[in-house]
Amino acid sequence: MKAVAKEEATQVSRRPRVVAIGGGTGLSVLLRGLKHRDLDLTAIVTVADDGGSSGILREELGMPPPGDIRNVIEALADAEPLLARVLSYRFSNGAGLRGHSLGNLILAAMRDITGDFVSGVRELSRVLAVRGRVLPAAGQAIVLKAEMEDGSVVSGESAIPRAGGKIRRVFIEPQDVEPLPEAVEAIREADAVLAGPGSLYTSIIPNLLVSRLAEAIRASRAVKIYICNVMTQPGETDGYALSDHLEAIERHAGGRLFDYAIVHLGSIPPEMERMYAERGARVVHPDVEEAERRGYRVVTDYLAQFTTYVRHDAARLSDHICRLVGEAMTARE
Repeated sequence: MKAVAKEEATQVSRRPRVVAIGGGTGLSVLLRGLKHRDLDLTAIVTVADDGGSSGILREELGMPPPGDIRNVIEALADAEPLLARVLSYRFSNGAGLRGHSLGNLILAAMRDITGDFVSGVRELSRVLAVRGRVLPAAGQAIVLKAEMEDGSVVSGESAIPRAGGKIRRVFIEPQDVEPLPEAVEAIREADAVLAGPGSLYTSIIPNLLVSRLAEAIRASRAVKIYICNVMTQPGETDGYALSDHLEAIERHAGGRLFDYAIVHLGSIPPEMERMYAERGARVVHPDVEEAERRGYRVVTDYLAQFTTYVRHDAARLSDHICRLVGEAMTARE
């Protein structure tokens, strides 16, 4: 029996350690696919959100914004579907309650009960049997700002896409915010580090601006994979091709961080294309040759899935990620 237990412990310890970095719905979609694979998962989530319920709780309670964290916990939770619906339930009326997500309020309560936000996230994850770890990028909220091409500065994550200009760069305040030590350690020990899909300037890059996170990624022996959005995002990546996304990350991170880029290749149904065109969005152009010229290895596939919106096919995306991680780990042996 002891030999069997030892063998099982060894197998568990050999599970690939995968760190996924980002925020918003893109990270949640990715994790819903990866949680069904035999992986040791850690999600590192942005703390720059300042809109809606998260913004109110951030302002009134002086806590990191809980919304993106809640989304990731829901995605990784091994919980009954009804409980997931309860966490995402948003009050539609009631003085002081309207617009708030119940999951956000629970995270606010857990912060007070446990003494700090990080402990609250950890304990809620335990209660909901989350498959992996969920970590804020930092233990405090950050303010995201954007310098536009005309020289103006827009303050606030939610305000940046609405500004209507072209983004020159984004930056955070305080600039010297310290990353969560557990996040840095997870990156150092990772077999793979993933970034995306998600809003380039307001979900992905803010994490890379947190002091020492980008350096930890660069120093890590992990295989590093960027997952590009299927569609451009109005107010952030208008007209961007794959290489433009990669160039923006390089500018903000001080050079190339990722080994691979995964990008959707193919058209989308005409009715979806028209709907997105009315909003000023289109399929991201997969300029593979330009990305390869910049030193990236590019994986292309038909990765789009359609419901109300265009999303990544989580299962197919997970197939590619697991293959790349397995190849990288085999090459290191």
